[in-house]
Amino acid sequence: MAANPSFDIVSKVDRQEVDNAFNQAEKELGSRFDFRGTGTTLAKSGEAFTITSETEERATAALDVFKEKLVKRNISLKSLDAGEPRQSGKTWKIDLKVVEGIETEKAKAISKKIRDEGPKGLQAQIQGDQLRVTGKKRDDLQAVIALLKQEDFGVALQFTNYR
Repeated sequence: MAANPSFDIVSKVDRQEVDNAFNQAEKELGSRFDFRGTGTTLAKSGEAFTITSETEERATAALDVFKEKLVKRNISLKSLDAGEPRQSGKTWKIDLKVVEGIETEKAKAISKKIRDEGPKGLQAQIQGDQLRVTGKKRDDLQAVIALLKQEDFGVALQFTNYR
């Protein structure tokens, strides 16, 4: 007899698409008229991004440009952790981070939601930064996917390895 049907709940981001969005936003900031002479830049260091500008308004506008490029590339804004604009000397900075993986507290909340509102007989196991949901029927698994898509847990969820 085959193993029970299962799927994984993960929160992953396509790094290549994030890099493409970064490059497009950087190019747009360099060419747009309203950003000329404001010293607005978008920089990348490792996995983190920094927006720097002479005014707070231009920094938040640059953040909006970057978000727009992420959305066009099908990257969920829930994966972007943007800090508050802060003043650093004469410039304003916004620190950005792309978040991957499901934190333990959020994984527990998802697991509890499956137990409380999902079909009976399903098991949700936390495996590092992802969850595995196992059940006897594929229809129950599809019902759980529909249930979780309706709920907002503060992270971008993808459903993979559906067997």
